[in-house]
Amino acid sequence: MNIGIIGSGGLGSNVARALANKGLSATISNRRGPDSLAALVADLGPTIKAGTVAEAAAADMVLIAVRWSDLGEALGSLPAWKGRIVIDGTNPVEFLDPNSPDAQDPSNPLAAYGIKAIDLGGRSSSEVFSEFVPGARVVKALNHLDVNVLAQPEVSGGQRAMFYAGDDTAAKAEVRQLLGAMGYFPVDLGTLETGGRLSELPFGALSASNFIKV
Repeated sequence: MNIGIIGSGGLGSNVARALANKGLSATISNRRGPDSLAALVADLGPTIKAGTVAEAAAADMVLIAVRWSDLGEALGSLPAWKGRIVIDGTNPVEFLDPNSPDAQDPSNPLAAYGIKAIDLGGRSSSEVFSEFVPGARVVKALNHLDVNVLAQPEVSGGQRAMFYAGDDTAAKAEVRQLLGAMGYFPVDLGTLETGGRLSELPFGALSASNFIKV
């Protein structure tokens, strides 16, 4: 199975590094084009190549690693997904300009962290996300940890627990296999409606939980 990554920020680049550390191949992309990723792929090694967003999106399994506010721009012009697996690594948060009024808003409990929760009207983030990838088999994963630890799935003599959730059993099995190959200890949280809510930042009960299986 070939893997595509759309987004080369903290999430996309650290997942690519985790893959590279295990000798797993992937195509990473961003909206600025492959040339902008030359230094990153040179650092990651030969198993990770830079491509266009369309090339990454054509993979069998695709991680979406862009900010919530950029989903429409990143995914809106892509062709039909036709049952391919899409890993939803996003969270419904807005990153704030530290000099903006929102960053000083006393009613925002997350202002000190530089983020603001996006109101989805009671819907789960994966329910909304799925509308951006019609025809895909969506699995929520790689979203609940600090992106800076994603490249170290094995730590302290054990494996970081990586939550995943989805409605398609076969798609979940393939994502579980990938997470295990990367060195994580995969933990199935059930459906997108239940498990996706548990792990999504910022208010999911299991969000930011960094468990280690020893």
